[in-house]
Amino acid sequence: MIEKVLIMGAAGRDFHNFNIYFRGNPRYRVVGFTAAQIPDIEGRCYPPQLAGDGYPQGISIYAEEELADLIRKHSVDLVAFSYSDVTHTHVMHQGAIAMANGADFILLGATYTMLKPKKPLVAVCAVRTGCGKSQTTREVCRIIKGMGKSPVVIRHPMPYGDLLAQEVQRFSEFADFDRHQCTIEEREEYESLVEKGITVYAGIDYEKILKSAEKEADLIVWDGGNNDTPFYTPDLHIVVFDPHRPGHELLYYPGETNMIMADIAIINKVDSAPPEGVSQVKANIEAHAPKARIVMAESAILVDDPEAIRGKRVMVVEDGPTLTHGEMAYGAGIIAARKYGAAEIVDPRSCAAGAIRNIYEKYSHIGPVLPAMGYNTKQAKDLEATINAAACDLVLFATPINLSALLDIRIPSQRVRYEYKDHSEPLLSSILQKRLGGLLGETS
Repeated sequence: MIEKVLIMGAAGRDFHNFNIYFRGNPRYRVVGFTAAQIPDIEGRCYPPQLAGDGYPQGISIYAEEELADLIRKHSVDLVAFSYSDVTHTHVMHQGAIAMANGADFILLGATYTMLKPKKPLVAVCAVRTGCGKSQTTREVCRIIKGMGKSPVVIRHPMPYGDLLAQEVQRFSEFADFDRHQCTIEEREEYESLVEKGITVYAGIDYEKILKSAEKEADLIVWDGGNNDTPFYTPDLHIVVFDPHRPGHELLYYPGETNMIMADIAIINKVDSAPPEGVSQVKANIEAHAPKARIVMAESAILVDDPEAIRGKRVMVVEDGPTLTHGEMAYGAGIIAARKYGAAEIVDPRSCAAGAIRNIYEKYSHIGPVLPAMGYNTKQAKDLEATINAAACDLVLFATPINLSALLDIRIPSQRVRYEYKDHSEPLLSSILQKRLGGLLGETS
């Protein structure tokens, strides 16, 4: 008997699990996807050209709130949970809804959905959103280039637009962002790498993406999203931890899985986190991933003109996902404002416009900072309006990209950048050079 399947996702892992496990499998028929976390990604259709045989109309994508109704309406046999950075409790709440309405509930094994690359691969993952994967990926690429090899980055999917057009995306110059109609969130993940001359792939079909990347790479770097596990089998699995949120490595799905699989465990932000948080994270790694090599790192904050911050009324714009489902109340921008003597941190909530106001209502833990939300044109416009309405002297953009180049900002602004920095021995470069030397030598 063919089982009817509903895949719960957030426009990323769900599509990969379908492509790898369910597509072409005569045992299953997928009747729909549900969507969470990302605004306005429901109501679309996974195209028939991507879905393959048996899906001439494609596969509909629904809001997660419809889960129980969809199970009953379609007599669903199996619900496959396929997204990341949620509490273990949240996962089982969804499981309870599925089972109460007559469906089985599964989590696909982390290694079961990994494709095997032909080139050496380093995976950079994390236990939560906002731990510092991006800066770690940049550092890994810098080290590899220093070894005389060419890295290519494959980024966890962010297909928020035309799914068929986003099947395989390649970014090697800034014009590619416009050609692929990238959202602010997509640019935040790709731009800093392309800026350093590194080619980035992303999209939907990660088997096709891998084949393309392998043609131009000595080594592939998997740049994870949220706290998800890699889509490819890594030769070296790096996992980043955040001591500002100690204990979260044991409480969030599938971040704990990443921790257990880690070859290298980077405790980041030790320069700004409380020592007891660092100690707690270190103890949890030693208890649950005893084979992992622990590296202490800083998230070094860089600004062009520190004196321009001193004594000013400052509004801070932080990375959106870090604040929203990453559950941080603030990020590097607030740290920079305090470090360089801002007279006041202006609270943007009083002038929040439209979609930005809705974000504050949904994520009430966010402090007096502005999340850089731009998943669609309306959000970007509301972000721009909120910034321009603020009663401040200076805007600090603590996002991975230069937002002032994308938005019409009428207030003086400055960027806050953050980069990987070793805090103490062992150095990440020493470990990578030792672990990758043989692998890269074999492919030269």
